[in-house]
Amino acid sequence: SLDFWRLLYALLKQIHGGEWTESDAIDNQIRFVKSALWYHGYGRSELYRLPSDGSVGSRELLLAFSWLLHRLGLLEQLLARNRVKTGDEISVCTCEDDLRNNCEVTTEIAPERGLEDRVDVRYLQWLSGRLKFQWRSLHAQHQEQCKLLHKIHLFTSGSHMDQNLGHFSVMETDLLRQPESYKQLLQLLESETKQLEAFLQWKQLEPVYWQWMETVLDNMAEEGNMCESRDAHVEKSGLPKATSCCPWADSLTGQIDRVSRDLVTLRDQLHKLVTTRKTVWCEKVKTRKEELQKEGFSASARKIQESVELKLLDLTHLCAQKKNKMHGSCRLVLRSKHPASRMGLGRAVSKEPVSAVGATEVIRELQMREASLGRELKQLQEECRQRLDGIAEGLDGVICISP
Repeated sequence: SLDFWRLLYALLKQIHGGEWTESDAIDNQIRFVKSALWYHGYGRSELYRLPSDGSVGSRELLLAFSWLLHRLGLLEQLLARNRVKTGDEISVCTCEDDLRNNCEVTTEIAPERGLEDRVDVRYLQWLSGRLKFQWRSLHAQHQEQCKLLHKIHLFTSGSHMDQNLGHFSVMETDLLRQPESYKQLLQLLESETKQLEAFLQWKQLEPVYWQWMETVLDNMAEEGNMCESRDAHVEKSGLPKATSCCPWADSLTGQIDRVSRDLVTLRDQLHKLVTTRKTVWCEKVKTRKEELQKEGFSASARKIQESVELKLLDLTHLCAQKKNKMHGSCRLVLRSKHPASRMGLGRAVSKEPVSAVGATEVIRELQMREASLGRELKQLQEECRQRLDGIAEGLDGVICISP
């Protein structure tokens, strides 16, 4: 159990970008593993009840490790984070956050927190201000980094053998200035090659591992049923027979089918509602546009039209059944007038010619995401204001003035 706790601690620390040492106390490691699993939405309460000395719980840790492999793509994330970056890359992600749906489920089994039950509001305001300051500092540093990258790309333009790139990266420029550092780069590449070879071996044996995990789940389900029957004194003859390897598979499959049908019905209703509102909104916009043209406010009409188009694009983005999301690492390439090097953001993982992603496309995706989050923020603020008004009405002799 102790070795398993240390393994999960080391892996999760790497995913969250933190430094770790083997000398850390075991109770701190266990507390971090529980917090990280709760953050990612792991909902099995038996894990959070394990003692902090790490003496028991090897099977629960095995289940948590398998859940991380399946849900988060643990090995793929580790390979991506430990990959040797030879180009000027940037992380692009326009995916939706799935953690909001898991917060409500895992609230009751959350591990022990470091803060007390009551926290001073002024301390939270101070933390918020500090976070905003650090965010602005990070943004300023990122802008400075982009300026320096642009200088390197501009000065080395036309020097690269690959015409799709046309310029050197920071690492390639550093190798030209310090040729002796190629030995360290070669060692890193050899280490990465060994990791990739081990990952390929794991992919060949992965089906065997999941078959074994199915037997582990079946044994745990049988033990759980035996404990429940022993506690409740229920006769076995009155229990229905399971038609599959897992006793809860039939009920779970039925629930999934029912939820799928409800989602399809809801999607159709939302599509009809969006179509109707879009038609009504277009008529209103047309009428308003004619009025503004008569009044001579063409500039205001253009601003309103841009706002409406942004909202409609966001609605289309949300109502789309399937859409390829940009996610992962991309290589920054300087856009030039040369036809062979007209690329904005190109995928760095493939050596074959790939379709480039322009910066304008990424900006449009982020603008739609920003508009969606802005509307959600306003809705939450309105809900909080209504709750505060309800609380204020119950206070006698207190006058609340909104800011």
